[in-house]
Amino acid sequence: MFRNYPGDLTREIPTPIHQTRLTPSSDTPPPGPCTCSKGSVLLRDHLPKEHYEELMQRRAKELQQHKARTTSILSRLLFALPNSPLQYPIQGFTVQPLTATLIPGLALHTGQRSNYKVSLNVSKGVLSTEIPDEGVTVQGDGETRLTLESSSLVILNKQLSKVSYTSTVYHKHTGDLVSFRFENHEAVFPITIKQPQLPVLYDMGTDISSHVTIATKTFLRYTELKKLLSSIRRFYSNIKIIIADDSFEPEKITGENIQQYIMPPAQGWFAGRNLAVSQVTTKYFLWLDDDFEFTENTKIEKLVEVMEAVPELDVLGGSVQGNQFYFSLLYEAGEEGDGGCLYRKSNSKFHSLPGYPKCSLVSGVVNFFLARTDAVQRVGFDPKLKRVAHSEFFMDGLGSLLVATCGHVSIGHQTKTNKNKDAARYSHFRHPAKSDSEFKLVLHFFKNHLKCVRYG
Repeated sequence: MFRNYPGDLTREIPTPIHQTRLTPSSDTPPPGPCTCSKGSVLLRDHLPKEHYEELMQRRAKELQQHKARTTSILSRLLFALPNSPLQYPIQGFTVQPLTATLIPGLALHTGQRSNYKVSLNVSKGVLSTEIPDEGVTVQGDGETRLTLESSSLVILNKQLSKVSYTSTVYHKHTGDLVSFRFENHEAVFPITIKQPQLPVLYDMGTDISSHVTIATKTFLRYTELKKLLSSIRRFYSNIKIIIADDSFEPEKITGENIQQYIMPPAQGWFAGRNLAVSQVTTKYFLWLDDDFEFTENTKIEKLVEVMEAVPELDVLGGSVQGNQFYFSLLYEAGEEGDGGCLYRKSNSKFHSLPGYPKCSLVSGVVNFFLARTDAVQRVGFDPKLKRVAHSEFFMDGLGSLLVATCGHVSIGHQTKTNKNKDAARYSHFRHPAKSDSEFKLVLHFFKNHLKCVRYG
């Protein structure tokens, strides 16, 4: 290379490539401590002091097992260095475990040399190639390191196009990193090792009854439940209704296409949800409280229309008597020893759902929602939570469930009356004791690995 300066012509001596490149670290730094905002509940203050150290040790062990299940080498940061002559796949190369698969796109692009030599290294599998063409030397066929050498770039690239990868350990979903080298150049690219999943498809049929099942949980509120059922039948005469009932003296509910499942008494809100949802056979279910009431604005079809148009959605909330309740969850992972920080921000949404201006993406919604059955079954409802439970389902589903809320579909809420003979007993269970709230905080500390929670 030459540069022109006033005076003498000066030749610039190039510095070797490996001396000028600054290779960034591929190790993602661990998260620092998260900040508990004003108004947060510090969960460690609610732990039994005599068991604190033991709880911390058990939680740390569980966290490591969780990370082993949910992270892999594919989480490592990879950087493409400048001016590399190496060509390789950077995204989308997926192989089945224990199955030989050609690596697409491998090639070397460089200036003329008397000899060309490349190598590839892996750690969770072996590399192999077809019988080499004349003019190319192959070393390490069927091993973790494969070297190809030739005096012809054309022949070398032809042999590179025949290189395949085979994982040597069965795993449902993991990965490997390939190191691809030529002279002082190195490229690292990922291989996703994944067992393909069988599709689980739902036959939607031709009417709303084959699309949606209505599910609810009841406890000591048969007057309200019967009013709800009556209102449903005014608009949907044949749709299946599933009732989970943990009342003390169960009253048999009859009617066409109604399934009532009797539970042991007072098992709680989430245990009942689990039972009801476990019996759903349709693609979607509509969840609602037993004291709601269908109106002319309770159009299940409109919710289904949105879910079908946006198949990534898992949960779609409506409004109750025209009022939408929704929230966003803001989470910082925090340090391993302390745990994360969670902020439930009420009436906060991310942005509108593309194509549906009356709908917005959120983290959680009211107890009136249409949900994708298989998605909710995968998250589940923690039956440890009996009376203090709703947001907790969406906390457990954060990062797994895509949630939205829409204002154009609503349901009514029954006016309170004195006709329920069990109203006093129901009220006793309806309002949780302090011990229930304390238990929930301890559960968040351990199960969700949280340091603090703020309810805004």
